[in-house]
Amino acid sequence: MDYASGKILTENGLIDGYIGIENKVIKEKKFKPIKQKTIARGIILPSLVNFHTHIADSFIRYKKLNLPKDIEKLVGPPDGIKHKLLKTTDEKEIINGIKKSILIMKSSGTKTFCDFRENGMKGLNLLKKSIKNQNLNTIVLSRPKNLEYNKEIIKNLLENSEGIGLSSILDWDYSEIKKISKDTKRKNKIFAIHASERIREDIEKIIDLEPDFIIHMNKATLSDLEYVKENNIPIVICPRSNNFFGLKPNYKNLLKTKIDLLIGTDNCMLNNPNLIDEINYIRRQTNIFSLEELIKMVTITPRKVLNLRPVIPSLNQTADFIVTDKEFKKILYMS
Repeated sequence: MDYASGKILTENGLIDGYIGIENKVIKEKKFKPIKQKTIARGIILPSLVNFHTHIADSFIRYKKLNLPKDIEKLVGPPDGIKHKLLKTTDEKEIINGIKKSILIMKSSGTKTFCDFRENGMKGLNLLKKSIKNQNLNTIVLSRPKNLEYNKEIIKNLLENSEGIGLSSILDWDYSEIKKISKDTKRKNKIFAIHASERIREDIEKIIDLEPDFIIHMNKATLSDLEYVKENNIPIVICPRSNNFFGLKPNYKNLLKTKIDLLIGTDNCMLNNPNLIDEINYIRRQTNIFSLEELIKMVTITPRKVLNLRPVIPSLNQTADFIVTDKEFKKILYMS
């Protein structure tokens, strides 16, 4: 039997202990010192959940372009540079970029990711082709190709994805988004949206859409965040991507309101989708959160939001965990 020891992540925090694995099944799990030889010693936690990616953008990262640091020019739909490149680039190049990002995620402990997939059914099918046989849990949130409501298009997207993930309410006629949100909720699918990323947006309009989670909220006021908390809506922060555009989450207000926080690596054209890198970037930006709190944002909290198995599997279940070094800098072991 192989053993991993150190701090085990539980619902009650990190607790000293060890895990024994045999034939990829957990045979021992004890919260006490270990006497046997271990294959890894560090922080033992479930595989990571990257809660926000735009993974089809990955090919752009390898083009070495001098990208503008203006959100509207770079990623704003429908005419941002990203969208133009997605329309004009060969499908094979886009798929190769996605597969490179998948390898990065898998090698850095991520087995689940939530992607905002642009370009309608074409973009949706392209992603599905890329992730086939990749042994990853993928939550795909699609969106219509055009910034308008079409009942049949939305119906088709909802039938072929886990829900809808939209850009800012500033990009749309609000009444059109409202229709999309209602259709999504009727189908019991996920509805999510970017909000207050570069400028403050109307939080009442955003909440009225009944999002399951919101991306960014950099420019939200304390009262905006309190309103989000009152409605029990998680927020996904993406600090490395924000930094490219000269933006930053308000960590103090996020902590003060005790909102459920999730972490995403966001634009794959700007950053690798490595959550260990993302967490260490946050640690360099601020000391407001403990390492344990940050780890929970990519393990326990996202599992609760997605109704996945929350912690390290129990005895006689298939092993699904990773071991990092004590500083959370690198992966020592993956089951």
